[in-house]
Amino acid sequence: MSARREKSPAAATLAQGARARKARPPAAVKRMRSADLKAPLHARAYESIKAKIISLGFRPGEYLNEAQVSKLLKIGRTPVHQALNRLMLEGMVEVIPRKGIIVKAVSLNDVLEMIDVRIINETCCARLAASRAQEHDIAELTRILDESEKQASASDTNRQMLLDREFHSVLSRAAGNVVLADLMRTLHDRSLRFWFISLRDPAHHVAVKQEHRAILDAIRSRDPEAASEAVRRHIESFRTNIMAHILGNSLASRDPLSFHPA
Repeated sequence: MSARREKSPAAATLAQGARARKARPPAAVKRMRSADLKAPLHARAYESIKAKIISLGFRPGEYLNEAQVSKLLKIGRTPVHQALNRLMLEGMVEVIPRKGIIVKAVSLNDVLEMIDVRIINETCCARLAASRAQEHDIAELTRILDESEKQASASDTNRQMLLDREFHSVLSRAAGNVVLADLMRTLHDRSLRFWFISLRDPAHHVAVKQEHRAILDAIRSRDPEAASEAVRRHIESFRTNIMAHILGNSLASRDPLSFHPA
């Protein structure tokens, strides 16, 4: 009969550590789970209110009562007040004298102006990214696009919008210009509500994935002009889709947006 070999204290410690690492969720997952809890209350309130505005949980033209929003988010009124002030500076809400705070209505003029600025700056981003992108940037763009394509038939518009934003964020970072990346981040944040509206169209889901694939292929091929042109076509496709949605559906009074021509 063979004797049972006892593990040394060092070996036991290593085995316990291995089991703990195996059971432990990835660091990225842990960070996501705890991010909201670690963030200051005003930052949590800001992100929550902005997410509801973007996803039309708070609809354009809707009045926001600080006390009611505070109760909904389970966050004090002071952080909610600070969050609303920040959103007002970013143009997502506005103060109406003697009435209160209202979710800012969508303006076709706003959409068109942002699209014009995106075309100028994102084509530049794509051109630079085709020359400067590191291999890890290309790998990250590939991962995002693969995940997005796996969800091609999913109806989670919010998830699709976040993947879209992540793709454009990595593209901006791959350009290797911090000032340009900061500018694009601000512009993308202001465009998110329009992205959400546009991505509710299933046909546009498919088009976006094809357009992103063309952008990635051009960057992988290190072709600045092809990358720039692919981004231009992508943004023009968005322009066509969002204008058809706002103009067509608003005129038919079926759209949840409060539409103003200017």
